[in-house]
Amino acid sequence: MIIMALDHVRDYFHYTAATDDPTNLLTTTPLLFLTRWITHFCAPIFVFLAGISAFLMGRNKTKTGLSIFLLKRGCWLVIVEILIVSLAWTYDPFYHVLILQVIWAIGISMMILALFVWLPSSAILLCGLIIICFHNLLDFAEISRHGQVGIIWNLVHNGKFKPVLLAPGHIAIIVYVFLPWTGILMTGYGLGRLFTAGYVAARRRKILYLGGSVALLLFIMLRSINHYGDPSPWHPQKSPLFSLFSFINLTKYPPSLDYITVMLGVAMIMLGLLDRIAIRRPAVSFVRVFGRVPFFYYVVHLFLIHAVTVIFFIPKDIRRGILLPSISHSDSAPTILGLVLSGYI
Repeated sequence: MIIMALDHVRDYFHYTAATDDPTNLLTTTPLLFLTRWITHFCAPIFVFLAGISAFLMGRNKTKTGLSIFLLKRGCWLVIVEILIVSLAWTYDPFYHVLILQVIWAIGISMMILALFVWLPSSAILLCGLIIICFHNLLDFAEISRHGQVGIIWNLVHNGKFKPVLLAPGHIAIIVYVFLPWTGILMTGYGLGRLFTAGYVAARRRKILYLGGSVALLLFIMLRSINHYGDPSPWHPQKSPLFSLFSFINLTKYPPSLDYITVMLGVAMIMLGLLDRIAIRRPAVSFVRVFGRVPFFYYVVHLFLIHAVTVIFFIPKDIRRGILLPSISHSDSAPTILGLVLSGYI
């Protein structure tokens, strides 16, 4: 939750946030690249932990009760994304731009999981892993159709910030497609039993370390082959450091297999390490404050950052008559702020 704020502050405050991608190796700097790359861990871990939480909640409910709860919670999250989170990004009470992001993806994924909770958790885990490992096969069909795959396909997998006309003057921007995120949620649910009270802690840590290590090794293998796992292959760059950046510069929209293996691989190892830390330590207690109210924090921090931006920058821009330049379409996904501003202003 804390790292996520770094990304959103950069979106609003960095000079080129609305015109360039911080992971564009032709224009970025090492520190700028890393401020974006480190925040890639946020969304996958949100979704992964949401799956674990759904499993733990289901321990106190019947299958019917859990299914109904997930359906209701999923619908609620979609509504919040449309009415509250989009408003936080745009400050437009007339909703000319709706932005479908991580909250929407979690909501749709929960509704899908509601249909699967009748299966054993191991079967749900298998379904999640199959989606994660093979959803990039759809890339080849998308390439053959030059990205012209229709709105349903765009919502499921392609996305890539495609604007969808809802009504004259009103569009929705597809940022997060739901298929790969559903795979991550299912995987978290399938591993939820590791975090039950009666599970042996040493065995839990062993499985987390092993699973995380396998995921990272799979990433290294696939990225080295440079054919399947990410639609954007890596290339040698002007320096060894930037070549490393190219190697780890992975596709988030939609999240590729390589992207997911790195993020969840590190997350699983970190969960194993954090399992040994006493929860009464001051530093842990401070961080847990954000972890106890993640949804409240997510919504409030967007409104707060946007408000501070308005106070610091918008009056100056108006006085000088500055309009932000239009966004150019490239292989790198533009920032959400850039899309909103380029269309709204």
